[in-house]
Amino acid sequence: MAGRFVRSSKYRHVFGKSTRKEFCYDNLRISRNAWDTNLIKANPEYLSVNWEASGGGAFAVIPLNEKGKIPDVIPLFRGHTAAVLDTDWNPFNDRVVASASDDAKVMLWQVPQGFSLFTDAEEPSDVAPIAKLTGHSRKVGQVLFNPAAENILASASGDLTVKFWDIGTGSAVHTVKHPDIVQSLTWNADGTLLATTSRDKKLRVWDVRQERPAHESPGHEGAKNSRAVWLGEHNRFATTGFSKMSDRQLALWEPGNPNPIGGFTVLDSISGVCMPFWDDSCNCLYLAGKGDGNIRYFEYENDKFEFLSEYKSPDPQRGIAFLPKRGVNVHDNEVMRAFKTVNDTYIEPISFTVPRRAETFQSDIFPPAVGTKPAVSAQEWVSGQSGVPSKIDFESIYEGNAPVEVPSDYKPPAPISAPAPVSKPAPQKAPEPAPAPVSIRTGSIKDQQNSMAALASKYEDKTEDVEEPSSFDEVSKPQERNARFEPPTKTTSAPLPKPASPIRLWASDSTPTTSAPAPTESSNGSGGPVVETALDQIKELLETQTKILSAQSQHIERLTAEVDSLKKRVGTGSPDQSERIRQLELELEELRS
Repeated sequence: MAGRFVRSSKYRHVFGKSTRKEFCYDNLRISRNAWDTNLIKANPEYLSVNWEASGGGAFAVIPLNEKGKIPDVIPLFRGHTAAVLDTDWNPFNDRVVASASDDAKVMLWQVPQGFSLFTDAEEPSDVAPIAKLTGHSRKVGQVLFNPAAENILASASGDLTVKFWDIGTGSAVHTVKHPDIVQSLTWNADGTLLATTSRDKKLRVWDVRQERPAHESPGHEGAKNSRAVWLGEHNRFATTGFSKMSDRQLALWEPGNPNPIGGFTVLDSISGVCMPFWDDSCNCLYLAGKGDGNIRYFEYENDKFEFLSEYKSPDPQRGIAFLPKRGVNVHDNEVMRAFKTVNDTYIEPISFTVPRRAETFQSDIFPPAVGTKPAVSAQEWVSGQSGVPSKIDFESIYEGNAPVEVPSDYKPPAPISAPAPVSKPAPQKAPEPAPAPVSIRTGSIKDQQNSMAALASKYEDKTEDVEEPSSFDEVSKPQERNARFEPPTKTTSAPLPKPASPIRLWASDSTPTTSAPAPTESSNGSGGPVVETALDQIKELLETQTKILSAQSQHIERLTAEVDSLKKRVGTGSPDQSERIRQLELELEELRS
């Protein structure tokens, strides 16, 4: 049976980790209103929660660092006269939040400086709105800030209009007439297009500043609600909905194309609405089911959603929010964090983490993400300008510094080699130096044999000069000596006979041998000192060579052990280790020759 191909991905092993109850946000009264929204929204500082409040509509703001059981009485954000249906945080100001209500109003709020749920007051004072945006005639179901332009807010109402507000002036700068009630809104990356899903089962992409639809096509055919989310800077958006047989579906769309790319993908037959969320820096799509505890996540690649994994929980969620990417914990390799409601009484954080053991910043899983600086102002956006906000580099956050901005089109440099999936390879142990005075790595054995033979050849003939014997302190590049030995002038003996064959220094078993005959004394005995000197030098050479052999043997043993150790680890090692093994094997082969 042929092996199954596994697609390579940095996020293939991302897993969701739940939080213990004592570190959740407990003792909440989450709204039980049946309007289909996410109920909660999050930014790096606060959570906003649609609250079950008496005496009119309200919502709560919970600082993220105040975990555990909150007080029974907390300061609420009051001002609406009917239930709050939706909230949204300003992407460029973490203390500004907008709310939509059943009372047909949109309100703006600012979190007070040093806001906390734990106060000494018996009845903490509520927070009042800083602005009211009036213009809708029926309930306002959704609000959504523009992701690129400062202070631009979209609101969708039951009066079949979508208004676009400049919250700095409090006026509606554009209004589009929608054929039916809007079920979800999503902006593209530069804030020029808005996609909507509707109760009439159609998808529309609006050119907001022209106040007209740029694209319209049939959507999911099921009767239940559908959702849409734009895939960041890609010219694509994804939708979730239902088929005629009430199967949950996922689809990928290109504006202008009436049919989904690759058709509709059936997810399952669960009845709850599937809420989509997009991570633009990692190109990942998260799908959270309303009424079940599962969160699927996919990686977008080549116009397809490649399934990565699924977080499963026995506790169903009715509302969920995902943190903006700039708020994740880089030190824990956290690529996304979600907050889910459980039993309408507490909110549980879920951390999605890449399992790596690393002591350095992992740049490949943390590309730059959108920061807190808008691309254009509200006036520039209204006048027709547009752009993508600048991004922040996560490495500066990892090092504990202020976020460093990078251009919106910045791409991090590709690493030379992919990092090890588990841990960094252990540093290679440097080869130990050979014992002095012998240098192991300089000169081959054949060179040393030639050097010895050349030295012995000094005694072949009489010459005029006598050269001092070599000390062998350095054998980095043995050089042949051409000087010849001059016997004492007083003797009249014949020259020393040549050896029958060159002195053979190495036998087949790599042990020293002296098979060549040594020079003999002349017939009149006058050559005695010469012979003794030659024998002493040859003996010295043999002793030195024996030391070399011993050092060579020890070095071969060390190299063999190192090769064996590297071969055991080469399965999880780097290409540098494989190259090191090849070099060591070549060196061993040369030494053994």
